[in-house]
Amino acid sequence: MNQILQAIFDGVLDGDSAAVQEKTREALEAGTKPQAILKEGLIAAMTEVGRRFEIGDYYVPEMLVAGRAMKEALKILQPRLVADKIEPIGKVVLGTVKGDLHDIGKNLVAMMMEGAGFQVIDLGTDVDENKFIEAVKEHQPKIVGFSALLTTTMPMMKTTIEAFNAAGVRDKVKVMIGGAPVTQNYTDEIGADAFAPDTATAATRARELI
Repeated sequence: MNQILQAIFDGVLDGDSAAVQEKTREALEAGTKPQAILKEGLIAAMTEVGRRFEIGDYYVPEMLVAGRAMKEALKILQPRLVADKIEPIGKVVLGTVKGDLHDIGKNLVAMMMEGAGFQVIDLGTDVDENKFIEAVKEHQPKIVGFSALLTTTMPMMKTTIEAFNAAGVRDKVKVMIGGAPVTQNYTDEIGADAFAPDTATAATRARELI
């Protein structure tokens, strides 16, 4: 890895948004390909952030600042990636299910997904089944992610999957679920395709699904 890409990688790990933006611009001006900046700088860094979270070296605050630094660099890179016709590895629709207003975990998952090279469509919180279905039809994602932090809103995951079946879109997407009360047993019970036990695992599971 060259010096500028290493600086971008290190800047994301440190959550130094200003440095990451500066080095991203510097790399582009030096003729570094946008795809190299994306893969060797940003995606590699967010993969390392996820690894450190999984082993307990990083916590939610470190993940948040790293994710923000990555997103600021992506804003700079996006026009160049589009111009070079570099496609994301897939689209992901995310949302916290109806009745649940918690979004910190979902927002972290969105950052990790973007850091892994996905295009994320974030529907926000309190998302009912119809809004999820509309998003699937409009954006044609490969994956839909449901989040719930409350045991009382978990049943909405099952309701939404049943609505997907009724609307004829269930076989068009992989469904991933997550949130504090969610388990692998519940995932199997409602017929979801994957379960992410934490925010760092979500991007890894998503890559496995496609």
